[in-house]
Amino acid sequence: MAYGFIEVSGVCAGVDALDIMCKTADVHLVTWERKMGGRLVTLVIEGEVSAVAQAVETAASGCIKKPVAKAVIANPHPEIVKIAMISASRMAKREKPAKETQKAASKSKLKSESECDT
Repeated sequence: MAYGFIEVSGVCAGVDALDIMCKTADVHLVTWERKMGGRLVTLVIEGEVSAVAQAVETAASGCIKKPVAKAVIANPHPEIVKIAMISASRMAKREKPAKETQKAASKSKLKSESECDT
């Protein structure tokens, strides 16, 4: 198991880098962080060492913006795993209210559409 880190300037470049990494190798997103108002985006991926290394290198060379930093950590120390999981849990907490808002909006839309049908 390995972690791959890539930090790019801007959310759009971050999405591009993640797309490249996930299409390049068998990796998945662990978490991501936006700093400085979204001007710096750090993506953390996980997978087998060779897959992570290939994904990070391909994204670094093919992303719409040159990465600020990149790293591959093979067999990460438990403290590194803990940091990644803390970040991932913060991301999950942010996503939960967003999903609830989306559900409420969908219910409201369905209700409005059904009222129009009657």
